[in-house]
Amino acid sequence: MVGQTIWWACMAVEALLLARALWCRLFKQYPAFYAYLLFVWMQSLFRFSVYHAQPHLYLRVYWITEWLGVLAGCAVVFEIYRVGLRAYPGTARLARNLLAFVFLLAFAKATIETGNNPLWWSTATTLDLELALRVVQALALLALVALFLFYAIPFGRNLRGILLGYGLFLGESVVWLSFASRDWESFRAFWSHIHAGSYFMVLLVWAWHLWSYVPNAEPKSAVRLEEQYQRMAAATSRRLQDARGYLAKAVRP
Repeated sequence: MVGQTIWWACMAVEALLLARALWCRLFKQYPAFYAYLLFVWMQSLFRFSVYHAQPHLYLRVYWITEWLGVLAGCAVVFEIYRVGLRAYPGTARLARNLLAFVFLLAFAKATIETGNNPLWWSTATTLDLELALRVVQALALLALVALFLFYAIPFGRNLRGILLGYGLFLGESVVWLSFASRDWESFRAFWSHIHAGSYFMVLLVWAWHLWSYVPNAEPKSAVRLEEQYQRMAAATSRRLQDARGYLAKAVRP
């Protein structure tokens, strides 16, 4: 009964967030985030209908939609970087490339491990793979927060809300996935309520910070982040040119 109440409350807050985004045109500002939220809302309805209409298919549907949700979450992380580093195009481009490489590496590793496992469909294997990708997402957000704190870059209200909410969601998910595959029935029964309740808190954080559009504030002092990136890029370019010169001399007859 408690679980059903929390579930319906989460659905209601998600619908409110989506309606508010349409009214205030927040979809345009944060398309990946609201596409993710729309996916989660539709995913919940789809799972609910499958669970009551064809319960024997529920487990398969659950893990397929869960994997799609993990991939959609990667897009949210990219958007956080895009919005947060909008004033620093060079740094943003470098960050996007590094993120893409790390996510592709993690996804390739997960795919290979899944293909080599004859029980790829098992719950334990799926949990391990999702845990790996969630940890990568959490580390990416921690790296961005450390960068902002080091350079004293201000967080806008909207960006801070998305970051706080998704960060809380990732932190709780890592704990949940770390112990969900263990044979601890009492812990899983207890944490299932924590899992649902914490997501409701995440939605409240998003509702509070994303009720209306608030652009990111400009830094009060000059930030040397982009300047340092330009110097690093120029130094890398010179080294590549030198390396090409040495290679040309080495292969010249």
